[in-house]
Amino acid sequence: MQAKPLSDAAQRTLAAWHKILERNAMEELDPLLSDKIVFRSPVAHTPYPGRAAIKLVLKTVNTVFQDFRYHRSFVSEDGRSIVLEFSANVAGKALKGIDMLRLDEAGLIEEFEVMVRPMSGLQALGAEMGARLAQYKDLLAGAAPAA
Repeated sequence: MQAKPLSDAAQRTLAAWHKILERNAMEELDPLLSDKIVFRSPVAHTPYPGRAAIKLVLKTVNTVFQDFRYHRSFVSEDGRSIVLEFSANVAGKALKGIDMLRLDEAGLIEEFEVMVRPMSGLQALGAEMGARLAQYKDLLAGAAPAA
């Protein structure tokens, strides 16, 4: 079976994602996110729903990761999923991981899932993120942000 290429909309989303990540400007993510956006963390059992949660998590992890860089990308056969392989360091621990982005028909990100290895890197990431995000438990559970 031959893989479909990414749609023009998906290509624009991916290019914009890389620019936003470079500047850690997660507040600019809204135009790239589906109304049904869900973030799946490598250290949390329950997914984080909504724009506010994903922006908070990504903004925070971008300050936790040191020497972050993408290496390769893969596109699914249907052209709606992208896997981005990365490496980074957290608290002196090296890790590798993947960001799996599922896009809707309009090219908007509807699911963002992260997987990380090895266990020592995942544990360091979990400890750092847990400490920084503990006060935002309600927002991560899907509660509306305070006005």
